[in-house]
Amino acid sequence: MTGFSGKTYWLVGASEGLGRALAQQLSDEGAHLILSARNADRLQSLCHALPNSRPLQMDVTDPQAVRQAAAQLGQVDGVIYNAGAYAPMRATAWDKEAALAMCDVNFIGAMRVLGEVVPEFVRRGQGDITLVGSLAGYHGLPAAIGYGASKAALVSLAETMRFDLKGSGVVVRLVNPGFIKTRLTEKNSFKMPMLMQPEAAARRVLKAMRKSRFRTDFPAPFSWALRLFSALPDLFLYGRR
Repeated sequence: MTGFSGKTYWLVGASEGLGRALAQQLSDEGAHLILSARNADRLQSLCHALPNSRPLQMDVTDPQAVRQAAAQLGQVDGVIYNAGAYAPMRATAWDKEAALAMCDVNFIGAMRVLGEVVPEFVRRGQGDITLVGSLAGYHGLPAAIGYGASKAALVSLAETMRFDLKGSGVVVRLVNPGFIKTRLTEKNSFKMPMLMQPEAAARRVLKAMRKSRFRTDFPAPFSWALRLFSALPDLFLYGRR
């Protein structure tokens, strides 16, 4: 069981939605927070409302900005990567800039951040890493060019880190939520099953962080359906060409 009081977490992607709700709940648990996002005004307003927090503006797509932010961190007990970009996109309407931007934020950004903190965690023999993926990372889905692939890459990264960091003292966990009501999901024109409020989703993430269990998928019925979907044969899913 992991307690949060007095521990310092670097929360990347903290300014709104799930990240903002998670920052509030971690603060309520007594955690010290370093909050990062691109929007300086939202970060400042959040930090004004939370004790023991400080803003650290950063764009995860900018390698120099990530290096500079990491140099200002000081010692942290854990890092939470929650930065995300999303736009519904079909392969028949490919927007190359938007697709690359999603990959850069959702996956390459995580690689940049982890590249700064993991070596230090390994050197110290302790550290806590939470990667916020998505149930969309388990199977190719319609209109998910960029998003689905980047989240699948994040899932694979987490699984590899779990193997490599076993016995190092560094805890790695992967949290895969379903649909959360945010500015990003407002772009969807379809009905989103089991849509969650950010506060409810944050409680699920916090519950996962209290344990050393590697993988947490939620909401459960939706995650079971997607995992079953992944087990179906290609002919059933896609038909004949």
